[in-house]
Amino acid sequence: MRESDFRAGSVLRFCIGGALLAVGSVLTLALAILLLPWRTARIRLCNLYGHTVGRGIVYLAGATPRVQNRERLDGSMPAIYVANHTSTLDAFLCIWLCPYGGCGVFKKEIVRIPFFGWLAALSGHLLLDRAHHGRAVLALRQTAELVRRHRLGIWIMPEGTRSKDGQLQPFKKGFVHLAIATGLPVVPVVLRGAQRNWRRGTFTFVPTIVDVEVLEPVSTVGWREETAGDHAEAVRALFAGALARGAALPVG
Repeated sequence: MRESDFRAGSVLRFCIGGALLAVGSVLTLALAILLLPWRTARIRLCNLYGHTVGRGIVYLAGATPRVQNRERLDGSMPAIYVANHTSTLDAFLCIWLCPYGGCGVFKKEIVRIPFFGWLAALSGHLLLDRAHHGRAVLALRQTAELVRRHRLGIWIMPEGTRSKDGQLQPFKKGFVHLAIATGLPVVPVVLRGAQRNWRRGTFTFVPTIVDVEVLEPVSTVGWREETAGDHAEAVRALFAGALARGAALPVG
C-alpha cells in the first residue's frame, strides 16, 4: 500500500471514530442528565459507553487487543486497577476493559475535549485538579468514601500523563492513598504496544497487536501512608518486570 493511501485510510478511520465518539457521547449525555441525582448509576452508564464506544475506537485504530488473564478483572472487583500510559489509545483500551462499577480517574482538563470530555464531566467519574493539590486530595478522599459505600472499583493511570518514548515513568502515589483509604487490592494492568499503533501527535494508525496482561491482585493489607512511596515503587517494579518479559516476545 502506498504511503498516501495509508495516510488517507488513517484519516478516514479517524473521522469515523470521531463520529462514533460524538454520537455515542451525545446519546449517553442525554441519559446521564436524567440520572443526575444518582452518581453510581451514571458511573455504570458510562461503563456501558466505554465497553461499546471504547471497543469501537480500538477497532477503528487498527489495534488488535490480546488480553491475558482477563478473568482477573471482573473476578477481582471491587479493586483498584492500575495501568501504564504510552498512547492516546490507552484511554479507549481502559474504558473498554474497565469492569462495571469501575470509577475512572481523569485530569480535569479533559472537559475541554468536545463530546468525550463533556460526558466525563457528567459521568460521575473522578476529575482531578492537578494544579491544586488540596482540591485533588479532597476529591480522592470523597471518591474513596463513595467507593467504600457502594463497593465500586477505581481505574487509574498513576504515571499521570503519556510517556513520550514508551518507557515507564515514575508512579504518583494517588492510587496508594486510595488503596489505604478503601482497603481494596491493587490489580496491575500492563499495556504493551499501544504506542506503536497511535503515535503521539499524529493521526496515523499502524495496525498493531496490543498485548494486555492482567497481573495477580496485590494485597494492600498493612500499607501505610508513611511508606506510600515504597508501595508505589513496588507496584511500578511489577510493571517494569512484565514489560521486560514482553519485550522478549515476538510482536505478531
